[in-house]
Amino acid sequence: MTELTAVTSSIPVLTGSIRVIAPSRSSESRHSESRRPEPRHPESQLAEFGANDVARPVAASPISHERSVDTRAIDITRIAGRAGAPSRRVASGVAATASAAHRLFDFAVTTRHSTLAAWRNAICVIFALAGVATAVWVARIPEVSAQLGIGSGGVAILLVGLSSGSITGLAVAPGLIGRLGARRMLTAAITGIGLGLTAIGVAVDVFAQTGFAFAALMLFGFSLSSASVTMNLEGTTVEKRVGRTILPMMHACYSAGTITGALVGALAASRGTGLLPYLALAAVFLLVAGLGTLRSVPGASAPQRIHFEASDARGSSTAHAVQNGAGSAARLSEGSGESEASAGMRARLRARFGLLADRRLLLIGVMMVGMSFVEGSANDWLSLAAVEGHGLDHSAAALVYATFVSAMTLGRLVGGPLVDRLGTTRVLLGCATIASIGLATFIFGAGTPLIFVATALWGLGASLGFPVGMSLAADHPTDATRRVSMVSIFGYSASLAGPPALGMLAEHFGILHGFVLVLAFVVISLAVLPGTRKARGVSA
Repeated sequence: MTELTAVTSSIPVLTGSIRVIAPSRSSESRHSESRRPEPRHPESQLAEFGANDVARPVAASPISHERSVDTRAIDITRIAGRAGAPSRRVASGVAATASAAHRLFDFAVTTRHSTLAAWRNAICVIFALAGVATAVWVARIPEVSAQLGIGSGGVAILLVGLSSGSITGLAVAPGLIGRLGARRMLTAAITGIGLGLTAIGVAVDVFAQTGFAFAALMLFGFSLSSASVTMNLEGTTVEKRVGRTILPMMHACYSAGTITGALVGALAASRGTGLLPYLALAAVFLLVAGLGTLRSVPGASAPQRIHFEASDARGSSTAHAVQNGAGSAARLSEGSGESEASAGMRARLRARFGLLADRRLLLIGVMMVGMSFVEGSANDWLSLAAVEGHGLDHSAAALVYATFVSAMTLGRLVGGPLVDRLGTTRVLLGCATIASIGLATFIFGAGTPLIFVATALWGLGASLGFPVGMSLAADHPTDATRRVSMVSIFGYSASLAGPPALGMLAEHFGILHGFVLVLAFVVISLAVLPGTRKARGVSA
């Protein structure tokens, strides 16, 4: 019994990732049986081998660094040799079991890495496809205006349909994500995007009906904004798992998608491709690529995953219950006798409006309004402003928009390392300044080369406002989901509601003069940026 105890006492040290040296029955070990010392307590045996013989725990590290697995060996035969021949047979079985467990552990680590990498890559692809969907519509706005026989005011009305659908999507997306999960939510959103694009082509090319186009843009906007909220929540969740600033890189994928869509739009416009076949083919591509990518996205929603992680980190499920709403409703109804529905509603309202007391979060939201407006106004009006304001043809206007999104892509590709090195405030101050210079040059400058330079500065300056703002909002141990949702409403509302207002100004004062409003919002963002710093010694 003492011999078996001596061997089995070594089993707990095999729980980490170890390399096992299989026992060998040499003649030397057989002769050592006759002169082995009396069995000692297991702890004293382990102490003799020293701390280096004990397997150390696996160090968790971000996906960008390979997981370090300590492979220090434990020679089971040294323990078994002191215990006796029967124990060596037991040790052989333990060695085989430990070796199999080691291989299984390595497979689990590799699988977890590959799963996280596939998840990250899938969200990057979804960002890129959202950019393609946006650009294939934006690049053909001048032709939509011409075919429907509407001016800037008519385009502004169409953008009201796009904005109303988008804002509705922003409002209902968090609840739908909680019910459906991220994968099913993105499936429905991508399907709606494809249907919306096709409907826009039918409305313009077949029926030439502004009302039909308005309804199609509502569907398109609802689906696109729902996908945007979901992919940003997924992006912040992946960013937390990775441990580095990668959301700008994901938004760079969005910009890369807009470059692709803009170039395709410019090519289609130069060849006179009809709007319906152009948008229908784009819809088919989005459906095939998007639905094929979603297999790598976890089925659970980002809020659910963040809630569970927050609960585990704090050693309690309280944060999860409060954020999920159901737990809050149950606790309130137990104490006061209120119905679950009314208690849950009160808990959700308290949780949502309680964030308004966070001054830093509000300033992040104000900054997002200005930086999102400068991006959204370019998405909806830049190509038309190049035509009506600077006299370029439709193909050149599409290239101007492609220049804008190319500059945004470059800014987002280098933005993550810059933020990690210089800090968010310095980077955002530089971006807002560059955007102001580029926008002012576009408004008051003249000449095609200068317009392209101004557009590049505009895109570079607008590149990091939205993704870095989302990362700032998500910098919280338990409330990341609600904070991201609230800030995204600030940002998307500005980028969606601002362009229609800009169109109304363009109808009376001209599109270039209307951009002065955008410039004013960028200046406001510059003014509030210092307040978005996290206070020293205060956790998010």
